[in-house]
This record gives sequence, structure tokens and C-alpha cells, in this order.
Amino acid sequence: MVTSADIDKVVDGQTVPGEFAKTVANNGDQIAIRWRKPDDSWGEWTYKDYADKACRVAAGLEALGLSKGDRALLMMRNRPEFHIADLGALLCGATPISIYNSSAPEQIEYLVGHSKGKIAIVEDLDFLERFLKVRSELPNLEQIVVIDDPDGLAPDDVLSFSSLLESQPVDLHAAVQKSEPRDLCTVIYTSGTTGPPKGVALSHYNVCWTAESYRQTIKIDPTGFRVLSYLPMAHIAERMVGHYFGLCSASEVTTCPDPTLLGQYLPQVRPQSFFGVPRVWEKFYAGVNAALSADPEKQQKFAEAVEAAKPIDEVRRQGKELSEEQRTTFEFLDEVAFKPLKQMIGLDQVKFALTGAAPIGVEILEWFRAIGVPLTEIYGMSENTGPLTWDPYTPKIGTVGRAMPGIELKLLEDGEVCAKAGNVFDGYLDDPEKTAEALDSEGWLHTGDIGVLDDEGYLKIVDRKKELIITAGGKNISPANLENALKSYPLIGQAAVIGDRRPYISALIVLDPEVAPAWAKAKGLSASTVQELASDPDVLAEIEANVADANKRFSQVEQIKRWTLLADEWLPDSEELTPTMKLKRRGVNARYAAEIEALYDKTSPSPA
Repeated sequence: MVTSADIDKVVDGQTVPGEFAKTVANNGDQIAIRWRKPDDSWGEWTYKDYADKACRVAAGLEALGLSKGDRALLMMRNRPEFHIADLGALLCGATPISIYNSSAPEQIEYLVGHSKGKIAIVEDLDFLERFLKVRSELPNLEQIVVIDDPDGLAPDDVLSFSSLLESQPVDLHAAVQKSEPRDLCTVIYTSGTTGPPKGVALSHYNVCWTAESYRQTIKIDPTGFRVLSYLPMAHIAERMVGHYFGLCSASEVTTCPDPTLLGQYLPQVRPQSFFGVPRVWEKFYAGVNAALSADPEKQQKFAEAVEAAKPIDEVRRQGKELSEEQRTTFEFLDEVAFKPLKQMIGLDQVKFALTGAAPIGVEILEWFRAIGVPLTEIYGMSENTGPLTWDPYTPKIGTVGRAMPGIELKLLEDGEVCAKAGNVFDGYLDDPEKTAEALDSEGWLHTGDIGVLDDEGYLKIVDRKKELIITAGGKNISPANLENALKSYPLIGQAAVIGDRRPYISALIVLDPEVAPAWAKAKGLSASTVQELASDPDVLAEIEANVADANKRFSQVEQIKRWTLLADEWLPDSEELTPTMKLKRRGVNARYAAEIEALYDKTSPSPA
């Protein structure tokens, strides 16, 4: 069994710039970063190119006064400049901090002020304008740099990113010496489902420790692995997968500037490692099933193939060798049914398919695994630099795997999951009170999640400690389990379960904006928009059938008694959803207060 001390020995003295320098020395000609140009051709940098440009950015930032201990704010989409800007700041001994692109001027004022940001690098004039609106309130912010300003419209005191690249590069090996393992590597600001965001302070040690635990988990050399980076770099999952793991392991990272372009990028990149939040997998699943529904006979045959493949995957999950018959059966199913689909969506070469950041429905997980996409759940949080548990080879469906190498787990009496390891942060930036709530005196991280550990060490997450519904009758109920059950039906895009201190469970339901119109067309309905479909009798009948079917999986007290179908679409990074599509329950409850009260008004007719 690998202990935290074992990994400590491996990462002793390591920093992110130091690991990057090793990658450049050993894999300098390996493609590092790729991006699609406006003419649809592909641009790319090798690791030598990456190093040269990062060293030029570092020189430019140093000339602006950025030095050890300073902080630089980055606000940009997934594009190649992020990587050299982030690493360039690290090569100054400074701390780069990415913030969400949706941040309003008031949020920017808080984040820059709280982090004491000295320099900001923004993507375009839209982002720049948001900074300029609050610049007078940011005395620590000395310089703003803009990447895209083709017409030169930025104020004279705003510098161009291209000017940084014109600098004579710093010496990489000399710059590496400016960072030490316990220095601040980045700050991840929580997306703020409640209250102002907290700044999760992560050190170089935390990042390098996590990267080593990951390598020991996969047990193969990831050099050259194709990775598609599309989630916000302000989120710990993308920061680790699309940035730190890449530069530490010589991955080939393709940047995708907008998650809505994922369907276009995946077939061209064909990643070997791919991380998606549950909504990404749910949309793939719903889209495929909606397309198949246009041909009932084909849909039936595909469903039969999936059912035939599930027992074969179960053998694989147990770590056993397939029999000759099982191997031949799967090869046949893959050739005639699964492979064309995987090639079409770009997942035919994926070796590690991960889902995390929120729960995913068992049906969806089993479906992907049956068709040969090795989807597994990974669990963790920003406060532990991303992952805590993951079992890529022998997963148990319904769990988030076992503790990764070097990580200790325990459950408190109330079931709260606690962890101790080298990836656990030292605290929230300048917030000792919140730090004391998350870290106890023995260094255990209190996750706020309620879990169950089985005899083999597999962890099942029941729910967030603060999100458990306690009904008026005193019953503890997990809303996430009910919401996942609802979202397993193609028509349902999002769901929010209500019931805390209420006499029964109810739900707000939102149609999937991509699946619903296709479903309606296949049924010959005249309604076509989400707004029209939300009141269509056939749609309401289908949702009623879905809710009734989902209720069969739960005890009577847990079942959804009433629901309403909303004529809205919930978008990422909105009042209802975080950037990674977690429910903002407070926002949902506030916006739909009237609809919720109607669900508990005995005089209101049932939406069903």
C-alpha cells in the first residue's frame, strides 16, 4: 500500500516549473499545445516552443514588476496563451490565478482585491471593459495586459500581450530556482453557490503530489496522451487535467475555447484521456438516444446490444479476464454497433474517461461502459487539489472508487468524509476562520460530503452534508439521488428537488433544449421550442411517466409527489447553475419561489 510518505519521497523538492523543465529536457520535440485557427487549420507548439514563449512572457512580466510573492490574474478562455501566461507568472516566482470568464465587474473587484492582484491578463476588450469599470477601486492592480485588440482600441496604459512575447526570454533553469515546494502555486476561487467565494490556496507541493498520485493510479506512461481542454481553467478539474498534468507528463493538450464546440472538437482530437462533468455525459447519452428514437427498430437493436454487453463489462470491472466467448461477443457488438458511434462522437481511442464534480446516474455510467467507453467516477474537491478517490481499472458502479495512492480516508460519526494527504491544501487565502472549519488540528480535511465506505474501501457519496433534505416528518433524503434519476430520461435536462421542512418531496423540471425538439419532431408534434413544449400535453404526459418510473426506485417517503415543468433553459454559470453545471439551490429557490409555493398549495392543480 502506497503511503503519503512514499509519495513525499518521490516529490521531494519538486515544483511545477521544475517539472516543466524536466519535460522540456526529455520531450522537447513532443507537441504540447494545439488550437484551431480561424481558417480551421491547426496551430501547435512543441514543448520547446512552449518553454521559449513562457520564458518570454516571464521576462515581460518581470519588466512590469512582477516578482516572487506577487499575484497575477488571468481571465481568458481555453486558448494557448493561457498556458504560457500561467507558466510565465510561475517563472517569475509569482502566483497566477484564473478567474471565471463570466465574472461581473463587482465580482472582479472582489477577486482582484481579495487576492491583491498586481497584474491582470485578459483575453479581449469585453473582459478588459469589466476590469476598467472597477479599476479605480483596485489600488494594488498596477498593470492590465490584453491579448486580442486588433483595432488598438484599448487605453494607452493597457499593454498588449504581444509586447510581452517580444521580450528576450529569461533562462528557464535560472527561473525554476525562484519557486520552492511550499510556495503558493495558484488560488482556486470556489464558484460561490452560497456566499462570497473562498480562495483555495494550493502550493507547488500540493500540485506535484497530486500529479504523482495520479501517475501511480494509472500505472502507465502518459507521455503524449491527447487531452482536450474545454472547461474553465478557474476550476480545479481543468486546471489539473488540462494544464498541470499536461506540463508534468508531456501530454498533447488541444484547447477548445467554448464547451459548446465540444461536439466539433472531439472527433478531430480523439482524446486518450477525457474528463467531463456529468452534464457532458448526460448530453451525449440523451443525444444518441434521441437520434436512435427516429428509427424504433434500430433503437431496439442497439438497446439489445447494450444489454448484451453489460455482463461483459461487469467481468472487466471485477478485474477478470474475458472468456473467449465473451471477447468474441464484445468484438462483434463493437464492430456492428458501438465502434461507429464512438468514432462519430470522438471517444473511440479514450483510455481514461472520467466524470466528476457532481453525481452521475448509474444508468448513464453503465451505458457508456457497455459500449466500450471506460467511464469511471472520480471524486474530490478544490481543497485537495482535485482528486481523492478514483478506480480506473476495477470500478464499482454506484461508488466513486477507492482512495488514490497516498490518501487516507475516514468517516465521522455522521458519515462526513474526511481526508488527509499531501494534496490537502494549507488553508483558504487570508481566511483563518473558514480554514479552521475545513481543516482540523490533525490536518484532516472535512469535505462536507456524506459517504459510506464498503469493506473493500470503495466510497459512495450520499450527498452534501448541508444539502440533505429533512422533511417535515424528520426523514433525511438525498436530493441528488432523485435528481440523477430524473435526468436519466432523455427529455429531462435539469431537475431541482424540493422538500426541506416540507410535508412531501416535489421537483422543478427543465427540458433538455437539444433533445426535446428532436423528440417532438419524431412524435409529429407541432410545438418545437422549449417554451412551447413545456405546456404540450404529450410532453407533460411523457414527463409524468418519467417521474412515475423514477419513483419506483425510491421508498414512498422519498418519492416525488408533485412537479412542475418550467419553460426555461438553465445555462452553465447562471443564477441556477455553476460553471460546471452544479445546481445553485439558493438561486433556484429564489427565482422560482412562486412555483415552489404553488407545489405546496393544496388549491393548486397538479401539473401532472
